[in-house]
Amino acid sequence: MTAAVPAVDAAVTDVTAQVAARYARGATIAAVVIAGCWHFGFDLPSTVTNWSVYRWPWLAVAAWLAYLVVGTVGAVPLLTGTVRRSVAWLLAGAALGSAAAVLVACPPGTLDTPANWATGSVGWLAVIVLWRRPLADLVAFLLANALLMLTVLVVTDALDRITFARYVMVVLGSVTLQLGYSVGTRGFDTAARWAAENSTRRAEALARRTAIEVVALARAERYQTLRLSTAPILADLAAGADPADPGLRHRCAVGAARLRRLIAETDDTPEPLLHEVRACADVAERRGVMVSLHAVGTLPVPPVAVRRALTEAPIEVLSGARTYARVTVVGSGTGVVLSVVADAPEVVVHHHPDVVVDQHREDGRIWIETRWPAR
Repeated sequence: MTAAVPAVDAAVTDVTAQVAARYARGATIAAVVIAGCWHFGFDLPSTVTNWSVYRWPWLAVAAWLAYLVVGTVGAVPLLTGTVRRSVAWLLAGAALGSAAAVLVACPPGTLDTPANWATGSVGWLAVIVLWRRPLADLVAFLLANALLMLTVLVVTDALDRITFARYVMVVLGSVTLQLGYSVGTRGFDTAARWAAENSTRRAEALARRTAIEVVALARAERYQTLRLSTAPILADLAAGADPADPGLRHRCAVGAARLRRLIAETDDTPEPLLHEVRACADVAERRGVMVSLHAVGTLPVPPVAVRRALTEAPIEVLSGARTYARVTVVGSGTGVVLSVVADAPEVVVHHHPDVVVDQHREDGRIWIETRWPAR
């Protein structure tokens, strides 16, 4: 279970990154669309309709074109890659210059009119060029824009009580929209990351709980199998059965082989059936029986219940073998045949719906074969 934690953490990181990237992509496109629509839908008509209002109309046009160039240069890398900090602030400086140009081109008293469109629009330009920068960079830009506006008003001697009130209104209005949008998109990005991480953590917890339940169920099933195999033998011994009795010794050998098989079932091996057969043969070898084991072909991986049915009869033969036993496992990739030849007494066959069992006895030897799938 603990080995799966790094993989789960990697999955969490990957899913979180994908969700965050999707949200960021949508917010980025929206910012570019807002800036573009604002510039063409408001700034351009304001420049045309106020042509006669400007002191220097061509300066306003140059500022509008500079705004377009800065927005394009900032938007294209934003949608396709990462803008470096130096380039971002270079574009931000150009945006401030275009805003100052429009402010200079406007006559006094037009600060809060459509003619002075750059004071509010330049913030959307900053949202684009500083999109991948910390929020503090955008705040610094908006403060710089506000100070620049105030400086131009002072230098041109256009600052009075009414103009200052209009200045405050324009600054607060533009900052609220642009800073609010940036904060909101970052909030959505944080919420998306949290939702992705929370969803993945819940899936991780569910997977852990399911794995624990599966392990607990498998342990309970193995314990029940072990109890059914060994409890009667232990009860007979406790009741005073003679350990020298051949029948009891055979039952003990069968129980020991089943226990070894049960332990082998929990091992992680590429060929579990062959591994379990070796465990069963090991019990016979411990009694002094000479066991030869041969495996041929590609062995499949049958379910646990099928592997138990395949090895049940061979366990009986190996447990009763006196001097020798030959075990052969033949696999075809989709099926398997397990056969045992030994000098052992006849065994009782336990039938399974998916396994065929054949046996033959001759000259004191027994040959038994189990086959899966049943044909």
